[in-house]
Amino acid sequence: MAEVECFFDLSSPWTYFAVHSLDELHKEIGVTIDWRPHLVGGVFNAVNPSVHNSREKPVVPKQNYNKKDQQDWARFLGIRMHYRPSVFPVNAVKVMRICCALEGSDKLFPFMMATFDAYWGDDKDISQVPVITEILQKVGLDPAAILASIEQQPVKDKLRHNTDELIKRGGFGSPTIFVGGDDMYFGNDRMPLIKDAILRRRQND
Repeated sequence: MAEVECFFDLSSPWTYFAVHSLDELHKEIGVTIDWRPHLVGGVFNAVNPSVHNSREKPVVPKQNYNKKDQQDWARFLGIRMHYRPSVFPVNAVKVMRICCALEGSDKLFPFMMATFDAYWGDDKDISQVPVITEILQKVGLDPAAILASIEQQPVKDKLRHNTDELIKRGGFGSPTIFVGGDDMYFGNDRMPLIKDAILRRRQND
């Protein structure tokens, strides 16, 4: 069992940061990570509708700070970042199903990173098949085979199951990170606490 589970959605800017941060933590202390794709929109609909409400009626000072906050994190992590891609929110069902199809393979993480970079760095619409095809080719995957696989019911069920599981475990958005299976953290800015929790558990094992 991995030390950390990260429930992620490629359409989330904070998850874009958190995945980079967790990867740095992996390089620093060798933490093992289980990447768990889910649909954050499904989570919002079920338990956190305030997100949709805030998009419809944004608090302008908070919105302005949010832009600054994302730009600060992108600068700190050394990644390219569009505060709001041209298509936002984006329909991420296809790319999240691909993540489910790739679970357990060494191609999952490269696909995740390439998709994050395409959407948040290059402002490409990751709901579109030509863009997805380009990403798949970039990471050495057969687009026709992968796109066919995500129409299979087991892959669709896996994404639904992961989303339902996160809700049942108390999650309300992306990224949601569990240390040791039961210690939940939300958001990229919890990374120092996550590192501390990992190291404490290692001492106690």
